[in-house]
Parts: sequence; C-alpha cells; structure tokens
Amino acid sequence: MAKLKTGRHTSALKEARKAEKRTERNSSIRSKIKTAIKRVEEAVKKGDVKVALEQLATAFSEWDKAAKKNVVHSKAASNQKARLSKLVAKLKK
Repeated sequence: MAKLKTGRHTSALKEARKAEKRTERNSSIRSKIKTAIKRVEEAVKKGDVKVALEQLATAFSEWDKAAKKNVVHSKAASNQKARLSKLVAKLKK
C-alpha cells in the first residue's frame, strides 16, 4: 500500500488499529480483575470462609493471567494478591 496523501504512513494507521484492539482486550481483563476483587471482599464482609477461599483462588488466577499478558505489572499483581490473602487470613481467625 502506498503512502497516503495526508502524509500519514500506513504503518501508523495499522498501529492505531492494533492499539484499539489491545485497549479493548486490556479493559476486559481489568474488568474481570475488579469483579474478582469485589467478590472476595463481599465474601469477607459476609464472613463466609469457604466462598472467600474459592473467590480468592479465582482472583489469583485473574491477576496472574493479567500479569502474564502485561496488562498489569507483575509486582502490582503480587501486592494485590497479598492484600486479598491478608483479608481472608483475618477471616479464618
């Protein structure tokens, strides 16, 4: 494909299209993370240890997947996982 008359290169247009796709994918992953966090916190508020542990495992999985795909930083994922673990550990006592 030749250079466009507007002076914008086709590679720039392709990168813009790729950025849109990535943004959409990343926002859906972040949404899943936020939902998982809310579910863990709700289970902790209700005092249900069994459900909290199940939701904690789901949240860990979501954080790990996001860190693997570089949607979030690996250390940010680690910090959040530690925070959630601490919440559930308090509930166990």
